[in-house]
Amino acid sequence: MGLASARDFCRRMGTGLRAGVDVLRLLDSERKHGPPRQRSAADSVREATLSGRTLTDAMKDTREFFPPLLVSMTRVGEATGRMERTYLMLAEHYENQVTLRRGFMRAITWPMIQLVIGIGVISLLIYLMGILTAPTGGEMADILGLGLRGGSGVLIFWCYLAAIFGLIVAGYFAFRLNFAGVQNLIPLIYKIPGVGYALQTITLSRFAWTLSLALDAGLNPIESIRLALDATDSEYYRSSARDAESDIREGGTLASALNATSIFPEEFITSVEVAELSGTDSESIDHLAREYDQRASAAMKTLAGIATGVIWLSVAGFLITMILRIFLFISGAYSEAFEGL
Repeated sequence: MGLASARDFCRRMGTGLRAGVDVLRLLDSERKHGPPRQRSAADSVREATLSGRTLTDAMKDTREFFPPLLVSMTRVGEATGRMERTYLMLAEHYENQVTLRRGFMRAITWPMIQLVIGIGVISLLIYLMGILTAPTGGEMADILGLGLRGGSGVLIFWCYLAAIFGLIVAGYFAFRLNFAGVQNLIPLIYKIPGVGYALQTITLSRFAWTLSLALDAGLNPIESIRLALDATDSEYYRSSARDAESDIREGGTLASALNATSIFPEEFITSVEVAELSGTDSESIDHLAREYDQRASAAMKTLAGIATGVIWLSVAGFLITMILRIFLFISGAYSEAFEGL
């Protein structure tokens, strides 16, 4: 389930439950929304709920269609009797995630268009060198110096680009899936100027939002922290849940539990400690979550700016290299032509 679909689902469910509409009627309505897979999942959940199963268990049986956070918070809502508030807060959470993602995509759209145009220009040159002939006969000179000509040359050029793109995608999924424990490098990534702080801020924002949701729904601190760590979508953070649990069982506070994990920055722990002292856990952490949400928006703009710069430099470097190759070829041809004069 995508972020936008999850947002709309939670908003409809929360609004309906607040108005007193029965869950089965809401699920029956959900069978009319979204793509076929979503409608099928809603139908399966409705049938399972109709047979007496809880909404949480019914969601778990839909082959992991619903996000883990949505399933976990549904369980909390059912246990505490605050389903409508839980869903409405989840809708706000997913709305923030959608806004961040859209802002990032909007910022890198034009650089990506420039990259595609640059690749198109080079591909056209390669193709023309294969179909045109020199005035003296024979093949056109390889002004790009790549050794590629015609349609076959374009395909080879695209294969090279696909291989580079494939390596980038493979690296992304390897990191997401923590292949060979690569997420242990996160502390080093956080030290990269600009990028590291932005990535850490976005992760802390997701953690704070989920922690606020869980505490507000009535979940105990141990389960709240575990759920929030899981929401970071990082094995590096999830692996510290046991340390936090041990600290709380020994009488520690939220701040001391986070400090026991040794993965949160001192500034964040201090903010949590101040939040705990200023009011009830759920209300104070909610304020903290909103503060970090604003920071995450700024951090996403920073990442978008860095990505824009990298893409622009890649395009500029690529085109400048090709222009220099053409210039050197032409200047070499002129030098040879004037040698006998």
